[in-house]
Amino acid sequence: MANPEHMEIQQDLENYKTTSGKVSLIDLEARQHMEDYSAGVRHYDKEEYELAIEFLERALKGYYSEDEDCQIMCEGPQRFEEHEYLDYKAGLYEAIADHYMQVLACKHDCVRELATRSGRISPIENFLPLHYDYLQFAYYRVGDYVKALECAKSYLLFHPDDEDVLENAGYYEGLLEGTVDPATIKPRKEARTLLRRHKLESHLLQVAAAGLGYAYTEPNYWNRYGARQDEHSVPSSISSEPEDGPRLSLTKKPMPKLDRELKEGGPLLYSDVKFVYNSQQLNGTQRVLLDNVISEEQCRELHRVASGIMLAGDGYRGKTSPHTPNERFEGATVLKALKYGYEGRVPLKSARLFYDISEKARRIVQSYFLLNSTLYFSYTHLVCRTALSGQQERRNDLSHPIHADNCLLDPEANECWKEPPAYTFRDYSALLYMNADFEGGEFIFTEMDAKTVTASIKPKCGRMISFSSGGENPHGVKAVTKGQRCAVALWFTLDPLYRELERIQADEVIAMLDQEHLGPSEMNINPKDEL
Repeated sequence: MANPEHMEIQQDLENYKTTSGKVSLIDLEARQHMEDYSAGVRHYDKEEYELAIEFLERALKGYYSEDEDCQIMCEGPQRFEEHEYLDYKAGLYEAIADHYMQVLACKHDCVRELATRSGRISPIENFLPLHYDYLQFAYYRVGDYVKALECAKSYLLFHPDDEDVLENAGYYEGLLEGTVDPATIKPRKEARTLLRRHKLESHLLQVAAAGLGYAYTEPNYWNRYGARQDEHSVPSSISSEPEDGPRLSLTKKPMPKLDRELKEGGPLLYSDVKFVYNSQQLNGTQRVLLDNVISEEQCRELHRVASGIMLAGDGYRGKTSPHTPNERFEGATVLKALKYGYEGRVPLKSARLFYDISEKARRIVQSYFLLNSTLYFSYTHLVCRTALSGQQERRNDLSHPIHADNCLLDPEANECWKEPPAYTFRDYSALLYMNADFEGGEFIFTEMDAKTVTASIKPKCGRMISFSSGGENPHGVKAVTKGQRCAVALWFTLDPLYRELERIQADEVIAMLDQEHLGPSEMNINPKDEL
């Protein structure tokens, strides 16, 4: 439940269900205040504002109750940790100070703890203030301007400079003129109390850090996770005034920017490569579609070598149907292709082609997206998906479910969590297609909801789709209902620490061949020793 896109566990669950019959799954770690918050946001998105208010208010009540419990749980014995300023001869006062600093740090961390979903390691950005931001607009939409102003002022306790909510608060005050004195409407007491306590805890921890050497770095819990802003982080703003008077309308935050400046449109480096669509035409960010990356003859040769080197379930611990029981999955790496070439099981020239075209794809991606640093391979995989006969009627699954390549997509929360078991080091991805003689198998981009398709691409020989690997580009593959769909799947990283080991080994073998201009038999190479 915490990692819905983890394919291997999902497949295991399906197997368990088949073996044991009907299974009901209950998340015993789920927190009610988090469940209520998610339900409130869903109703809010559907413009069901009364239900949104009901669930969000319940979520707030549950949050503050959980906060009390969290504070109490921190009061017990703490694990004594020796610090640089506390050696084994530390006196009573130092030991007491260390104990209370640990208690205080535990209490201070309750904000992060309550904003973290079960199974996650990172909290939802701006979690508590967002309750009040959703509520201020929901109350406005149901005509309760007193509550709307109260929630807007509560939100401003955490973000006093938020221009959108400041404008909203002013607008609500105008609506209340002549009926209620806006000055009498105060932020909610529980929000004031929590924020005051949090600031005092922060002050004491900073004093301890300065005076006692206690290790402490002050985080901003209310807006610390700016890299994970999602489009449901609300701030509302006042739009232009229509004929029927001013009204409020949501202005959703943009998708998170990547850690690097977004650029594209660089040279394609090869005269035969044809540009098809850019990010704007593909309705997204950091996307490009190219044709003629390889020729028809190269597609056929690559297809021939694929049939000789692929193993079922390669890359998925031998699972022949890791994504759907209705298709067979086969794959092979570059190093394996070269090994088979040395052993004479496939033509060495064909194995070399696999290596060369993947390098060509890497250079195109690095150039087109105008990357200032070297793009390295993190994984290279020749893959084929084959529709299984007798299992294609009334299929409603995907060949590869919607996912992102470097984070865990959570459609329910409109989040993509950049944490294990995701391959967080991946920066760019590419798929180079080898054939079109199959049915289905379209590559699709979606919104973060994993449902709304923003672009659909029909594979064909020489076509390549490339994109940045983060949550800005959720994607998947529609069901392959007839035939076999083959492609070279490529993942790249800007961090040399995560270079593909097999690729490094393959580079060494290719470099030796290029230097000597000799075949393996002439060089007296033992393939097992080299590979």
